[in-house]
This record gives sequence, C-alpha cells and structure tokens, in this order.
Amino acid sequence: MDTSITFTQVKSGIGSPKAIRATLVGLGLTKMYKTISRKDTPEIRGMLNKVKHLIRMEE
Repeated sequence: MDTSITFTQVKSGIGSPKAIRATLVGLGLTKMYKTISRKDTPEIRGMLNKVKHLIRMEE
C-alpha cells in the first residue's frame, strides 16, 4: 500500500532565495493555502524539509 503525505503552503515564498522558491514550485505549491497530496518518498521528504518553515504537514 502506497502512503501519501498532504501539505499546505501557509507562508509566502516572496523574499526567499531562488532555490526555496524553485522547491515550492517543484512540489506544486504555487499559491497560498494550496493543499497538495504526494506519494511519500525520500525525495519529497527532502524537499519538504527544505521548505518546512513555509508549509504545514497534514499526514
């Protein structure tokens, strides 16, 4: 059974470094309070760890 992880962007990426903004786009977070569900993989976990100050996890 594949597990998924759900997360929501709660803070803006404006003023963040380019790499942080690119990570948000890579995760599919393009607007505030947008909720996304992705398969729980090490790659996704690493991206979420990089932007943990801008998102809220909802497992």
